[in-house]
Amino acid sequence: MKKTLKIIVKGRVQGVGYRWFARQAARELGLTGYVRNLPDGNVEVLAQGEEAVLNQFIQELNRGPGFAYVVDMDIEELDIPSDKYRSFEIAF
Repeated sequence: MKKTLKIIVKGRVQGVGYRWFARQAARELGLTGYVRNLPDGNVEVLAQGEEAVLNQFIQELNRGPGFAYVVDMDIEELDIPSDKYRSFEIAF
């Protein structure tokens, strides 16, 4: 069963390649959705996929790229059709 998660990643996550890291990890895991910077300095991730794969993705997001430092993540399950996104992209 596919799920949709909205994840707000907090910490040093802008200006360190975090969006590109998240896109690469999501694509390798076969997830769909997007990642984008928020005006408050956080990063928003919307990811769709199987629960076990989403759990792996969350672990990757927590690790982040080398210069990132993740302090916290707010995770919310959304009720969005699982075919809404066809790939995983960086939104601007």
